[in-house]
Amino acid sequence: MAKILCVLYPDPVNGYPKTYARDEIPNITVYDNGQTAPTPKAIDFKPGELLGSVSGELGLRKYLEGLGHEFIVTSDKEGPDSEFEKHLPDAEIIISQPFWPAYLGPERLAKAKKLKLALTAGIGSDHVDLESAIKHGVTVAEVTGSNSISVSEHAVMMILSLVRNYIPAHEWAEKGGWNIADCVERSYDVEGMHVGTVAAGRIGLAILKRMKPFDVHLHYYARHRLSKEEEEELGLTFHENVEDMVKVCDVVTINAPLHPETHHMFDEAMIKKMKRGAYIVNTARAEICDRDAIVRAVESGHLAGYAGDVWNPQPAPADHPWRTMPWNGMTPHMSGTSLSGQARYTAGTREILECWFEGRPIREDYVIVDGGKLAGTGALSYTVLEHHHHHH
Repeated sequence: MAKILCVLYPDPVNGYPKTYARDEIPNITVYDNGQTAPTPKAIDFKPGELLGSVSGELGLRKYLEGLGHEFIVTSDKEGPDSEFEKHLPDAEIIISQPFWPAYLGPERLAKAKKLKLALTAGIGSDHVDLESAIKHGVTVAEVTGSNSISVSEHAVMMILSLVRNYIPAHEWAEKGGWNIADCVERSYDVEGMHVGTVAAGRIGLAILKRMKPFDVHLHYYARHRLSKEEEEELGLTFHENVEDMVKVCDVVTINAPLHPETHHMFDEAMIKKMKRGAYIVNTARAEICDRDAIVRAVESGHLAGYAGDVWNPQPAPADHPWRTMPWNGMTPHMSGTSLSGQARYTAGTREILECWFEGRPIREDYVIVDGGKLAGTGALSYTVLEHHHHHH
């Protein structure tokens, strides 16, 4: 019998939903790149339900208790007296989502003596210290691909919202105003602009594909260059480094994993290289940007806007400056946990657990760390530097 510790975000303020806005969600079985959606043997939830909050339990209780395991679900994850810390020493499996991450740093991993599997329900495992996971022989897995389109749609929405000045205009309408000049004094067309992505993995590439019909000039920087066919089909300009790309872009979208090479990539110096009046959309990880450099850039007018749904830490404190800085289009970390995205990543979490308990190999796509090294998708997406200093 294993103890499985699961950290989820709190239920809605008015209680867990009894009904939903829609009766069904489209069933996506194959992703853009040909990867098949998760294929667990069974699921105990209806796709379209809220599964990522505490009462949703990722739809796993019946399955795990049916196998005789102990299943603890909590949203209380911070500090030494939290529920999470209490159960940490004897948890064999820890499950959490990037939106409300159970941070597993070196200290916590040292404490988690029985931990064998750290499972991310979703994409992005940087809330686990991968070097420590390697050191302690912990397997790290995530549901790669499951909510990539959910995130790309959110990024496209934010690009349009910033450029068109949608949020302030909506606020005028809500307040009873008809202030057209106020609404349009910061409103532009996206058409003809230069739009670039930092990284062109599944999410970056999906954003480029979705922006193409807007007749914009598309740019990208990536560690692994795309094929000639893909570049020609989308009319992409490849840049050898980020500096060269940001100099020509009106809109920059950040879609890279967080690791030592991307940490604070958008600092004072990088932002200064951007055009005055450019926009940044960051649905990747907050620490790819220097928090205060962003605030100064929007306050000075060097950036015309900043939007994203990633913060440091998560949840962000009430006084986090990104909540109130001018021309921001921030949301809580929600892009990848739409009800549609949840249906897939919870099914993927179930698939990984089935493999784990039945002694079958976990899909290569889902593996980040295994057998004491980066493996599967982890080997392609992350770098682990042996001797860097951690920034916390």
